[in-house]
Amino acid sequence: MRRIAAVAAMATLLVTAVGVAPAQAQGSGDRDRGFRQVGYFTQWGIYGRAFPVKKLDTSGAAARLTHLNYAFGNVSPDGRCYVDGAAPEGDPWADYQRPVPAEESVDGVADTWGEPLNGNFGQLQKLKVKHPDLKVLISLGGWSWSTHFSDAALTDASRKALVASCIDLYLKGNLPNPDGSAGGPGTLHGVFDGIDLDWEWPGAPGDVDTVYRPEDKQNFTALVAEFRRQLDAYGRTEKKHFELSAFLPANPANIDAGYEVPKVMRNLDFATVQGYDFHGTWEATANQQSALRIPAGAPGPTFSIETTIAAWRDRGAPRDKLVVGIPYYGRGWAGVTGGRNGLFGTSTGGAAPATFEAGSEDYKVLKTKVGTDGYRVYRDLRAGTAWLYNGNTFWTYDDPVVVLQKALWIRTQGLGGAMVWSLDGDDDNATLTKTLHLGLWTP
Repeated sequence: MRRIAAVAAMATLLVTAVGVAPAQAQGSGDRDRGFRQVGYFTQWGIYGRAFPVKKLDTSGAAARLTHLNYAFGNVSPDGRCYVDGAAPEGDPWADYQRPVPAEESVDGVADTWGEPLNGNFGQLQKLKVKHPDLKVLISLGGWSWSTHFSDAALTDASRKALVASCIDLYLKGNLPNPDGSAGGPGTLHGVFDGIDLDWEWPGAPGDVDTVYRPEDKQNFTALVAEFRRQLDAYGRTEKKHFELSAFLPANPANIDAGYEVPKVMRNLDFATVQGYDFHGTWEATANQQSALRIPAGAPGPTFSIETTIAAWRDRGAPRDKLVVGIPYYGRGWAGVTGGRNGLFGTSTGGAAPATFEAGSEDYKVLKTKVGTDGYRVYRDLRAGTAWLYNGNTFWTYDDPVVVLQKALWIRTQGLGGAMVWSLDGDDDNATLTKTLHLGLWTP
């Protein structure tokens, strides 16, 4: 009980600190301590969520991150990295064609039509000028764009072609230039510092049209090795180390179906591990989606960060390469009755209404529900989870107290750091990102 009280007390102090101590920003000394603080920036966040690259700077988030993953790059049916303007296969307008107005620009200077690099990529270039230690990686795939990974990884020749195309597009920076304006040879050079592989999932079902086959397991190993080989070869010409990471699943069945763990980890700089979506509205029971430990009384098969990390460690993953995923969004059920203040209750209303997607809501919105419409925050500090409940609607989410608890656990376990999906879910003060940073690096 004393330990739980200490966590709660420290959370209060640190959460207060993030609001009043912007000078606590991460410096190069912090980056040398070994932890990684990785955040995903979504290409589409500039639209409805009104989250341009500039907010990473003005909120203080960029100063706390070691790595920024840009989501996502696509793999074409013929097994190449590509940028295609045909929705929903890509958005080059957002990526590098859109002239960003002065009020959304990192340096306050508006883009003009016809510059070689506009859009998000141009803003990332400006962000790196202000934050030169920040590593920016292009994340390939994601749930919707893992469709053609299995085909692209199928043979030695196809793997070589995929990797070469990704390096040519994102690292050498040879963007398409179909209309003679933005893009062209070398225009993206120097913006990306590596590649993140987000194949969901080798050897197991993913999105409805995603191809998978049993041999994905060995082919993923070979694909990672090919990325490492070509990245190192290109890095020698640039006198630079290009980083390689991968996003990994929580489900042990997916681990065993798709990953030769020691072989894969040998060629990765680090791996981000799914620490969320343990449960959701595809189930009728209102349950935790991102608990640190399995709560007492949890019904049926369940997951937690602790059991997920143990599964990877048991299969040979080095602890200092495992980066724990943390959600900046919650999962919600409507019509929930019973359970422990809603937890493990039964939902008769399905997915709770939300801003963009029923059953999923950003932290910045969920925090405003506290104390309104009958919502109260409930906690299980031993399990490391929190939820909102008003007698009808249940939201499982990570608030600053939970984020801090996870950061401290990462430290005690000697893990590689933390990753968040996604940065646009935080509030304008980057409260969760600052709390995570303080938990990871405060002595």
